[in-house]
Amino acid sequence: MRSQAGLDAHIVVERHEGFTLDASVTIPPGRTVALVGPNGAGKSTIVSALGGLTPLDGGHIDLNGERLDDPSRDVFTIPAQRRIGIVFQDYVLFPHLSVSENVEFGLRSRKTPRAEAAHRTSEWLDRLGIADLADRAPGGLSGGQQQRVALARALITEPQLLLLDEPLAALDATTRVELRRVLKDHLTAFDGPSMIITHDPIEAFLLADEVHIIEGGSITQVGSPDDIRLHPRTPYIADLAGSNLVSGIADAGTITSGSHRLHIADPTITGRVLATIHPRAIVIGRERPTGSSRNAWETAVIRIEHYGDRVRLQTGDPLPLTAEVTPGAIEALHVAEGSPVWVSIKATEIQVSPA
Repeated sequence: MRSQAGLDAHIVVERHEGFTLDASVTIPPGRTVALVGPNGAGKSTIVSALGGLTPLDGGHIDLNGERLDDPSRDVFTIPAQRRIGIVFQDYVLFPHLSVSENVEFGLRSRKTPRAEAAHRTSEWLDRLGIADLADRAPGGLSGGQQQRVALARALITEPQLLLLDEPLAALDATTRVELRRVLKDHLTAFDGPSMIITHDPIEAFLLADEVHIIEGGSITQVGSPDDIRLHPRTPYIADLAGSNLVSGIADAGTITSGSHRLHIADPTITGRVLATIHPRAIVIGRERPTGSSRNAWETAVIRIEHYGDRVRLQTGDPLPLTAEVTPGAIEALHVAEGSPVWVSIKATEIQVSPA
């Protein structure tokens, strides 16, 4: 049965040395999925297959009710006829064309009248804040500028599906934060399905509505960012989602998140921020801590999950967090779901970045 809107794909690609990609992905219109996995898991192969650059060995690809690929029926749509916008990690800008010519390329290849193509190009250059770069060559642009050009080129053709392959991986930390905001705005405005390929959990959790984890060619977990972070189903996912994310306002050495305050090490950080706290940096006790930690509060254990030699504890209000301890610590503390506990975190263990 075909999907009537959005992306409905079952991708089977057989590779050398016994590796087989067998993954299903469904994305409704207006929703963003982050595909996250280790190197060699099959992320880029999925992008290549969706774009028509890698043929399927099995399965199908439906986009807005149209079957693009189905090897069982000898159906294959060439890349040029797929209304799919792709932004690759290395941007793949044409070095012999100017910025405006790069952005305009897709329209011109579809025989869009020159005046209309020029007008739409000007609009997208303005939207991405790169109008002043229109006549520049790609080789003289920064990574962030090249990324904006690539995004404009992908969106100007009004694609039915948007694919972003490691869109922020090649950028420095400051530019990454800036472009993350730009991406978020345009993904929110895009009314078709979109997919982000990334190995960065923070990028996935901030940009996507839903996260798909791929390991060894198979999807091992699908869920909201909160579900993936709080209820990982494999050791890889537990490591990936290891850091707790806390958003808030920083000022004078504290972060205010809702009604709770966290003390941080750097008093010069101000404004809206994201704080990351690794579960192993969270100390769990049955009594008020007597050490030097400035972050300590009483809460309760909401959930306990075992992962081999590790145990993850989900704590409740006033600041829900996930901590990680050993099975021996659980026994020594006599902790069960519902038990009252104290949480403590050193300020130096809280990493802070602009939101």
